Amino acid sequence: MTAFSIAMPVQAQAQEFVSVKGHNANVREQPSTKAATLWELSDGYPLQVIQRKDGWVQVKDFEATLGWIYVPRTSKIPHMVITARVANLRAGPSQQHKVVAKLETQEIVKTLKKSSDWVQVERSNGQKGWIAGNLAWGW
Repeated sequence: MTAFSIAMPVQAQAQEFVSVKGHNANVREQPSTKAATLWELSDGYPLQVIQRKDGWVQVKDFEATLGWIYVPRTSKIPHMVITARVANLRAGPSQQHKVVAKLETQEIVKTLKKSSDWVQVERSNGQKGWIAGNLAWGW
């Protein structure tokens, strides 16, 4: 070990995310189909993985609510959920670009590319544009 590595803080483990695959996926209290359903999520909803157990993943949403989802109901296609009341969808990755649409809170968008503090996204209707990364949560 060098003095440099000792002085530097330990890096946190990279966060793992999944997205919901299909419509109306159940997030449950425990890793079992017999467990109570806490909530239903739709296609693309991003979730952070906390742990894995017997074909299930414990996840949390952008509000830090915990639950379990069956792995086959998840995907590795990156998505984000809009957390701001309204987010401007812009033609390019800066506030100088024209606003092409407004995204509402809890709208799910597919993540296409990241550039600095901006994210290129695609809406469910196929419309593409850029949002400030701090207006959404996911990957």
